[in-house]
Amino acid sequence: MNYLVSMVGKTVELDIKGSIRRIGILIDFGTDVIVIYDGNNYVYVPIGHIHNVRQSPISLPHLHEPDYEHVQSENDLTYHKILVESQGMLCQISLSNTLSLFGYVTHVHQDYFVFSSPVHHTLYIPNFHLKWLIPYPDVSTPYMHPHFVHKAESSPVKLARTFEEQMKRMIGSIVAFDLGTNPEMVGLLKNVRNQTAELVSANQKRFYWNIHHIKAAYFADI
Repeated sequence: MNYLVSMVGKTVELDIKGSIRRIGILIDFGTDVIVIYDGNNYVYVPIGHIHNVRQSPISLPHLHEPDYEHVQSENDLTYHKILVESQGMLCQISLSNTLSLFGYVTHVHQDYFVFSSPVHHTLYIPNFHLKWLIPYPDVSTPYMHPHFVHKAESSPVKLARTFEEQMKRMIGSIVAFDLGTNPEMVGLLKNVRNQTAELVSANQKRFYWNIHHIKAAYFADI
């Protein structure tokens, strides 16, 4: 990561998988995550999704490096630690260029995390599909609505260590993958085998989805 050392404190541009671009001051980095400040918020970006990082040729005088406690070494800052430390804090997450959600990380497991959204309720999200995360530590009431104040609660179902095992536990439930943006990703979860989820749609058509390409899973009865 020597190339990043020379960019710390400078304005950088990030090209992120999914035609996403972020710009800001490079604040810090770890083994698998980069931290930039966009003028308003800290943005945590998994390095695995970054196609390109470069110093910006554009001068942004309104951006000033904020006070930030840097980690002692890049090994002290990891993607997993960021997820764990964000638990219970209002966050905005991006799963694609068109899929951004507000809510709370409630549980972090081996390859997925559980996200409680005021709008979409409980979501199971594979770690791999998180493109960036912005924490909002000073916001306690999202949407300025008291009903959405987060309360630490146990999961309504027993959680498995991996995303695939969790999907197996939900067989027999109605599921919407990727928030139902594709109608063929909504249906009865009939089976999960060999990293493939079998769905039966409302009109009784069967679809087989590679779970590695599922960005989020929402179950209607949870």
